[in-house]
Amino acid sequence: MKAVILFYSTNQAIWAENELKSHELSCRLISVPRHLSSDCGYCVQIDAEDKEKATDILTANKIEFEKIEIL
Repeated sequence: MKAVILFYSTNQAIWAENELKSHELSCRLISVPRHLSSDCGYCVQIDAEDKEKATDILTANKIEFEKIEIL
């Protein structure tokens, strides 16, 4: 199962992807799925089981995100 992290800007999405990868978390930058709304056109896709770890990494690095949606 996958999850996506929605951001307020493209810069935050790119920053988050780089930071998550530096912590060896499997992720990739993708376009926001149509059925989800976001102020930004990009999101970061992760494995759903990594949701808490991703939240901890983003919070520790002060990377703001809108929400994490399980797909």
